[in-house]
Amino acid sequence: MSNPFKPLPEATPETKPFWEATQKDELHIQQCNDCASHYFPPRPFCPSCGSRNVAWKKASGKATLFSYVINHLKNPSYDGPYSIAVVQLEEGPRMMSNIVNCDQTPEALILDMPLEVTFERMSDDINLPQFQPAKQ
Repeated sequence: MSNPFKPLPEATPETKPFWEATQKDELHIQQCNDCASHYFPPRPFCPSCGSRNVAWKKASGKATLFSYVINHLKNPSYDGPYSIAVVQLEEGPRMMSNIVNCDQTPEALILDMPLEVTFERMSDDINLPQFQPAKQ
């Protein structure tokens, strides 16, 4: 298990399938069966058309860096500065995450850089999706 100081998310009825997928090192998002829109965060209806005819789909795990900030304030959950990022999934939705396995500097965190999902085991129930620079 990883850092005991990181606060853990709690699964809700809407997010339970997401967290169950992360246990298998898979990133799942929802897709509307009526308009084909992918979306995140999870909800019981499509934000594009309002349909409740939605399903969970395995995402590619590929993304690009859309935006970020580098936090330099001391935090017991992290050694040194860390990024708080918005990534654009290949399927379209954006999600907040952290960028890991690279320097936490503006020189290393280039907007639109290709990323891939990686998972950090936080507890028996939570496997946290984060993103790292894509292997070339």
